[in-house]
Amino acid sequence: MTDYVRKILDSRVYDVAIQTPLDPMVRLTARMGSPVLLKREDLQPVFSFKIRGAYNRIAGLSAEQRAAGVICASAGNHAQGVALSAQRLGIKATIVMPVTTPPIKIDAVRYWGGNAVLFGDTFDEAAAHARKLEAEQKLTFVHPYDDPDVIAGQGTIGMEILQQHPDPIEAVFVPIGGGGLAAGVASFIKFLRPETKVIGVEPVDAASMKAAIDAGERVVLNRVGLFADGVAVRQAGVETFRLCRELLDDVITADTDEMCAAIKDIFEDMRVIAEPAGALALAGLKSYAANNPTRTGALVAINSGANMNFDRLRHVAERAEVGEAREILLGVTIPEQPGSYRRFIQTIGNHNITEFNYRYADAKEANVFVGLKLSGAKNDKGELIGQLQALGYKVLDISADETAKLHIRYMVGGRAPPALRDEVILRFEFPERPGALLKFLDQMGADWNITLFHYRNHGADYGRVLVGIEVPQADRPTLTQRLTSLGYPYEDETQNPVYRMFLNG
Repeated sequence: MTDYVRKILDSRVYDVAIQTPLDPMVRLTARMGSPVLLKREDLQPVFSFKIRGAYNRIAGLSAEQRAAGVICASAGNHAQGVALSAQRLGIKATIVMPVTTPPIKIDAVRYWGGNAVLFGDTFDEAAAHARKLEAEQKLTFVHPYDDPDVIAGQGTIGMEILQQHPDPIEAVFVPIGGGGLAAGVASFIKFLRPETKVIGVEPVDAASMKAAIDAGERVVLNRVGLFADGVAVRQAGVETFRLCRELLDDVITADTDEMCAAIKDIFEDMRVIAEPAGALALAGLKSYAANNPTRTGALVAINSGANMNFDRLRHVAERAEVGEAREILLGVTIPEQPGSYRRFIQTIGNHNITEFNYRYADAKEANVFVGLKLSGAKNDKGELIGQLQALGYKVLDISADETAKLHIRYMVGGRAPPALRDEVILRFEFPERPGALLKFLDQMGADWNITLFHYRNHGADYGRVLVGIEVPQADRPTLTQRLTSLGYPYEDETQNPVYRMFLNG
């Protein structure tokens, strides 16, 4: 740890990076009952902390290495950090990015003078190509996190936090992808203030560091969620795992809705928009505060970046209220008879309706997809569900159901006929690029009938798609083989209770 403290103190990050402010979050402080501070790495020249580690690594290259140039693989903030750092130092930079990378990120790399090379559908394919070019052209590979100089550069954030807030800090919350930021920040803070907790935060569907610490060794996740693409890493780094296992007090997780709620919190307090990975630490802070009501000292979260595609804000706005537990989504079965709607609305009482979808089920019952504002009282949700159930309504809480929130809320009104007995429902993540749908259709062939297809763009580099396919039981093994060959991440949702309530015949 001492070696890293020296490296952090010697880092050359301020040739290009700025010392970002540690801003109080006034509104959230009032809600939490403890001082909440936000480290504003979104204010860096590339709108992300990544500039610190990239520059510190590149600045330390030999004259021979500088003459040959540098290379990295990245679809996001690290790419821009490397490009700007190389430009400032007069070094050629090659950035290998998946072809699925949104144009805004490709344009940013080129703006900073980087040579953007598009290769492969996934980050792993892009990274393999970068390593190939590294060997062929004798370039220096700048790793996004698993490098001592990169770790030290990121660790300057921890140094700044302690300088800016000399009063007691209970905990500092750090987002984790590969672990470079967490390892660097923890190395400095734990050396000078061992009583201050350093807590890593990962997406629940990309928690590679937590899985590694729990297992006692680095593990490879089968897949990672892509909403917080800035921290979507399948395996923690070698050096970052060593440091994080030794120094972090805990690693906690946050889901998509909690990140969306944190993005909203940052906007309400700062009037800035964080990217999902940027708001991840604050989502973890809020979870920690809820589970630890007795606290002393300030709580600090690092806003790691603000490289957000504008189109994604629609999705964030939809999910923020659920993530803050200020909205509940329910599937409710009511009698199909005169006056039943009125009785149902009366039962809801003073709760504002945010969404209301109805589909005739049969002559006896109707199913309602309803969204309701919650008051914020501790047990408001449980009391509401209890009231509905006491009056004989069948109630399904679907607030945490991804298929319900992504697809079925927009599709209520279509039910398959009873004769359709072999329908399989699959939820996919398609790469957001021309030809992705055609590739899917070619892989499926003409053997089965597509019975349902729902897609909605969310401004990300992948698309969420719900597909229904009529596949006889005898053909199911063949379907599985074709899906595996296709390579698109998917989940089988055929038994999903929301699908069965609203769409299944």
